[in-house]
Amino acid sequence: MVDREDFEFDSRGSTCRAWFYPAQNESMEAPAGVPAIVMAHGLGGTRDAGLEPYAATFANAGFAVLVFDYRYFGASGGRPRQLLSVSAQLADWAAAIAAVREIAGVDADRVALWGTSFSGGHVIAAGAADKRVAAISAQGPMMDGRAAVFNVLRRHGLRHMLRLIVAGLRDSLADLAGAEPYRIPLVARTGGLAAMTTEDAYEGYRAIAPADWRNEMSARTLLTLALYRPGRKVGRLRCPTLIQICDQDTVAPPAAATAAAARGGDRIIERHYRIGHFDIYRGAGFRQSSSDQLTFFRRALAPRRRDDPAADA
Repeated sequence: MVDREDFEFDSRGSTCRAWFYPAQNESMEAPAGVPAIVMAHGLGGTRDAGLEPYAATFANAGFAVLVFDYRYFGASGGRPRQLLSVSAQLADWAAAIAAVREIAGVDADRVALWGTSFSGGHVIAAGAADKRVAAISAQGPMMDGRAAVFNVLRRHGLRHMLRLIVAGLRDSLADLAGAEPYRIPLVARTGGLAAMTTEDAYEGYRAIAPADWRNEMSARTLLTLALYRPGRKVGRLRCPTLIQICDQDTVAPPAAATAAAARGGDRIIERHYRIGHFDIYRGAGFRQSSSDQLTFFRRALAPRRRDDPAADA
């Protein structure tokens, strides 16, 4: 059992709650402290939905780890509940990064970001905005909302897409009226009305989610999803970035992630896995992905010698 502490921070007036895992050994420590990894989940996910094994792995290897819930989700504050706002979640990322840099014993110049699925795109946007970020890992990332929309249209047809648009419009009208959001499931079986409706997504999300996980989100986000294209910001990154692509992904189009990786030049390490979107969280998928991430973080966040020119870069 890895030690962890409850932690919270403010994000523009909302309280985000987190777990903080202190580094369990001194292998990565330097005079300024230990490196830290900031983590959060993807679309509608919470910290207790499959992220704990990753956090424990990193903490055992000598990294401090902060795993947080977005406002409106999980243990964090904010109303209405289950409101999925890209801008709010990016603000939460910025607040989490600022908070972890203030933790005693953390090296503020060796803070890395870890994202998965929807947050795999968030960490690219966050790293492009904060040039001080030291490293980024994005697994199964949603890099291009437009590609994701076309993926839904191709797999499920125009009728399904129109149902999603109607749900989004209904939620937008509820927002204008000051009413509770109109929510739809995050995952459903094929033929259902949900953000993700493939069999592997339904079974996969259910397999990592806790019993009290809320399978719902505000529908309004669907109307603007095509406008969110964080993969286009890969070229602005200044830090080493690991992009892990699930080649059999039915949720986050792998071709979009491959195209995004190509924009980053030699800062990008691209890894491919012959698995589906949710296979990466469990079993062999988890073991391989977390091993690759650990190798990457050890190299990207290694303590620098005082005579290393890069230390002053």
